[in-house]
Amino acid sequence: MQIVAPLEIEDYVIQTAEFMSPPRWHIGHTSWFFETVLQAHKPGYRNYSEEFLWYFNSYYEGFGQRIERPKRGTKSRPTVRETVAYRNHIDEQMLDFLESADESVLSIVRLGLEHEMQHQELLVYDIKHLLNDAFNAPVKPRPNSISKVEGMAEIEGGLFWLGNGNTDKNEFAWDNEKPAHQVFTRDFAIDRALVSNGDYLEFMREGGYENFRWWFSEGWEAVNREHWRAPMYWELHDGEWMIRDFSGLASAASRKDDPVSHVSYFEAAAFALWAGKHLPTEAEWERAACYDARRKTSNAFPWGNTEPDTGKSNLFENGYWSVAPIGAFPERANSYGCQQMIGDVWEWTSSDYVPYPGFKSEFVEYNDKWFVNQKVLRGGSFATPQLHIRSTYRNFFHAHERWMISGFRCARDV
Repeated sequence: MQIVAPLEIEDYVIQTAEFMSPPRWHIGHTSWFFETVLQAHKPGYRNYSEEFLWYFNSYYEGFGQRIERPKRGTKSRPTVRETVAYRNHIDEQMLDFLESADESVLSIVRLGLEHEMQHQELLVYDIKHLLNDAFNAPVKPRPNSISKVEGMAEIEGGLFWLGNGNTDKNEFAWDNEKPAHQVFTRDFAIDRALVSNGDYLEFMREGGYENFRWWFSEGWEAVNREHWRAPMYWELHDGEWMIRDFSGLASAASRKDDPVSHVSYFEAAAFALWAGKHLPTEAEWERAACYDARRKTSNAFPWGNTEPDTGKSNLFENGYWSVAPIGAFPERANSYGCQQMIGDVWEWTSSDYVPYPGFKSEFVEYNDKWFVNQKVLRGGSFATPQLHIRSTYRNFFHAHERWMISGFRCARDV
C-alpha cells in the first residue's frame, strides 16, 4: 500500500499492455491468495464475494473461473474503494486466524507472504509502464561508482551442488530451487561487471539491431516485428539516445556506467555473440556467484552468509527506484571480484527453465506449470525486497520479454 500511495485514483484501473496488470488488481489478488487460505482452513469462513473471487484470481485453474489477463483493465468494478475494503477485511480475518493456526498452515501463509513480495516487485514494473517519470516515487539519491570494475574472472570447473539444499524449516525456498543436486561445469570466465549502457551503446552504434547474424531467428523476427532499435524505455531525441525512468529523462551517455536494463533474452544473447562471448548457464552463474573454491562449498550470497542489507546490494529497501552505477558496492564483491550479482537487474542465463532432477511440486499450479519455453534469470533487481532474494532463486520469463528489470553479464569458455 506504500508503493501505490502516490497514485491518483484513475491510475489504479488502467492496463497499458497485455503483460501488465492494473495496480488495483495486484492489491486485490494478493488478498485473494490469503482468502483461499481462509476458505480451506478457517472453519465457518464465508466468501467475501463471488465476483471478487472471479476477478482477482490469476491463473489458478483449480480455484475456479477467472477473468482473462488481457482484460483486467476492461472492468471498472470492483472499485478501488471496494478493493481496499476487501483487503482490510482479509487482513483482519487473517490476523485473527493466525492466533490459532498450526505449523502446516503457517507454511502456506509464508508462501503467501513470498507471493505478495513477488507482486510488490511486479507493481514497480507495472507502475513504470503505466506512468514512468510521472509517478511521484520516493526516490533516494543514488550512490556513486566507487571502483572501476573490469575484465573477466576465470572460474575453475568441476562438480558442485546447484540449487537450494537448506533443510531448515524456518528458511524459505521455492520448490523450483530444489532439490540441490551435483552438476559439472567446465572451466569458464565470467564478466566481473554487468554489461553497462555504455557497452550496449557500442553494440547499437555498430549496427547491432541491423545485422541478423547476431540474432536467433525468433529474436530477429521480434526485432523487425516490434521495431526494436534499443532497450525498452530508451528514446531517440535529436539523434541522441535518452533513457526515461522514475527520475526523469537522461542521456544514455550520461548513464554509461549504469547496468543496461529492460533487455530481452534475445537482445542479451545478440550482444554476447557480437562481443565474442555467450550468456552463462545458471550453473555457471551460481558457481561464479557463491562457490568458495578454497573451502569447496557455497556461500549463501556472493559476499558470504550474512543477509542482504542496503550496504551490500541495491534492492527495493535502498529506495533508489533505479539501478546503481557499476562499482557502487566494491566491498561486497565475491571472491572472484564479481560485483552486483545480487540486486540491480535480474540477469539472463542461457538455461531453459526446467525442473531440477528429483523435483517435487510443493504447491500445485505455482511453479510447475511454467516448465516450458522460458529462460532462467538470477540475482534479483532494484525492485526485489531484501527478504525475498536468495542466490538460488530462479526467476523465469519468455525470451522476448523485457518489461521486467532485466540485464546480464557475459561468459566465455576457458
